[in-house]
Amino acid sequence: MYYYILAISVFAVVLCVYDKSAAKARMYRVRETFLYFVAFMGGAFAMYITMLLVRHKTKRFGFMVSLPLMALAHVVMFVIYGKEYGYWI
Repeated sequence: MYYYILAISVFAVVLCVYDKSAAKARMYRVRETFLYFVAFMGGAFAMYITMLLVRHKTKRFGFMVSLPLMALAHVVMFVIYGKEYGYWI
């Protein structure tokens, strides 16, 4: 479980940084739906922090509202799942 969260978070960070650099260079961009999908799959917290740090898509209301809500939902699910199956620290 921890390895999955780590892997999806690293992938989310790489995607955000790539999309930011692609936007500057006017290259092929990552679709917003794919960014949402990666966030939904567990990378919301890392993606949100990365977007704030590199100032990418911070004017998009959808990203700035949905990513923290997804991250909160992930924490709640992780706590419930962790307590039930013994993954909680």
